[in-house]
Amino acid sequence: MTEICDHGLSRRRFLAASGAAAAAAAAGGLAACAGGGPHPAASASPSPAPQASTAAFGTAETGTAAPSAASDLTGPGLVPGGPATAITHGPRDRPRVALTFHLGPHEAGQDLALAHQLLADAARLSVPITVFAVGQWLDGHRDLVPTILAAGHELANHTLTHPTLTALPADQVATEIAGCRDVLARLAPTQGRYFRPSGTSTATPLILAEAGAAGYRTVVDFDVDPLDYTSPGADAVVARIRADTRPGSIVSMHFGYPGTVSAFPRIVANLRTAGLTPVRVHDLLI
Repeated sequence: MTEICDHGLSRRRFLAASGAAAAAAAAGGLAACAGGGPHPAASASPSPAPQASTAAFGTAETGTAAPSAASDLTGPGLVPGGPATAITHGPRDRPRVALTFHLGPHEAGQDLALAHQLLADAARLSVPITVFAVGQWLDGHRDLVPTILAAGHELANHTLTHPTLTALPADQVATEIAGCRDVLARLAPTQGRYFRPSGTSTATPLILAEAGAAGYRTVVDFDVDPLDYTSPGADAVVARIRADTRPGSIVSMHFGYPGTVSAFPRIVANLRTAGLTPVRVHDLLI
């Protein structure tokens, strides 16, 4: 499973150029991600998603109490097994799309104002989103968790520290996946059904195997990438998402970019005008 910008920017080349700077900024605000290669025309069919609450958007789905037993640290319905299945989109025959956002380390000095603004806009517009969080960062900013969950959003796994996962051996890949899984289980016990690799969108056989061993049946990629982490401006983000999104699409965005946050209301308006309903990844796949 690979990806490339439909607008000429290779995410893998961007990652190679910026990897050293990203490592130096690991303790900052909100995350950017990178990968590379062309998207396939369609994804493999995902394994059946674990059944869970599908309460209407706007209702709290979970609390932040610590799990009562060690076995609870595998999250909602996660059962270790064989390799996970990688997907890039949901069913194409339903007018639904999933807006996903990465949340984690970002440039030093970035505060949380953009995150709070985006969450406030999502609540005002009644738009559920899926947040792929970096576990170590989220643990240090756990006050955001109730805000995310009270609005009915979904939290998912984006590794513990946001390394380039394809550069790591199996034991470190396992640690990254299980580490974030356990943070999510502690902070939001009913969350964390899905995993997305960091530093790449190419889910190698090793990544799929370790994700499966950690209990994940589905690794979630995306088929719409506006490259918002390159700061192209709000108009470009809006235009790219409008041009590339269709039923079943999974859109990748980031919290920490002003252009993305200011574009969000227009993105939602365009989707609704096109007859597409934003839903969480879980609701897209069930």
